[in-house]
Amino acid sequence: MSKERLFCPRCGTAMEEAQIGGRTRQVCPACGFVLYRNPVPGAGVLVEMDNGLVLVQRGEEPFRGWWALPAGYIEADESVEQAAVRECREETGLEVELVELFGVDSFPEGPIQAGIIIFYRARPVGGTLRAGDDAQDVRVFRADELPEKLAFRTHRNVIARWARSHLPEAQHRVPGVLIRQARLEDEESILDLLHLIPGNAAMDTAQRAAAAQRLRESPALETLVAESEGRVVGFLTLSFMPGLSGLRALIGEMAVAPEQRRRGIGGALVEAAIQRANQRGARNLLVDTSRGDESAQEFYRACGFEAGGVAPLRIR
Repeated sequence: MSKERLFCPRCGTAMEEAQIGGRTRQVCPACGFVLYRNPVPGAGVLVEMDNGLVLVQRGEEPFRGWWALPAGYIEADESVEQAAVRECREETGLEVELVELFGVDSFPEGPIQAGIIIFYRARPVGGTLRAGDDAQDVRVFRADELPEKLAFRTHRNVIARWARSHLPEAQHRVPGVLIRQARLEDEESILDLLHLIPGNAAMDTAQRAAAAQRLRESPALETLVAESEGRVVGFLTLSFMPGLSGLRALIGEMAVAPEQRRRGIGGALVEAAIQRANQRGARNLLVDTSRGDESAQEFYRACGFEAGGVAPLRIR
């Protein structure tokens, strides 16, 4: 079967193949126009509603009958944010407010053509949940009841990331590790781990006693611990501060036992902190990245925080 013959969109001359920039491309022999096949941009939305995530059951191929996020390509006359809001309205019947940029992925494999997709977290501000014209159904799924048939690799990746921060405590995904609220009997383990933070290495007895008192008595402080084989191997403190624009959450101290590092425990603690802050209604999660050493700052950057001071991560 012969290849489809292309004509120059500028002058109408039949295009020819030529090596341009190390690739075989379609080039016009008359005017020199080069046809570059670039990826197309799209927007996808993770709409959080009723303690779950809104998914659409596709009514068209590819993946007819499978579930996916409301998503689609960006029109030439709209911004990516406008496209995200429009796709939600068309596919779910909901008017949404975008909360934060949640991720960017690419799909050079198609299914139809190569593209880049930009994902946002969002919350409903109006409308009624209903399936759009090209969908069979639309539903809200909790993190522990997501359907097996999820369309598109990029959607599966970002949904899995969302689910990790919304699963119940016992289902956090570091094998053999439980993320939970601290208990009174965890105090000594937490204080031992506190010494691992560079600024606390020289903590004396009086300072340790003061830290223990704050751990037990501060009403604004919540502490999450990572437990492995019945032993506390990491912790994170979280405090909440009311402001004129809403509640804010602040990560105070965090430490993981040296022999337990590189297992994803720190990331699991941060995701649990995001989940807890979201449950409390906080608009932002803050951390002072300048207090940590180089490895700590690298870790916070990987979690989405900017380096060099008090870095906010918008969660609502």
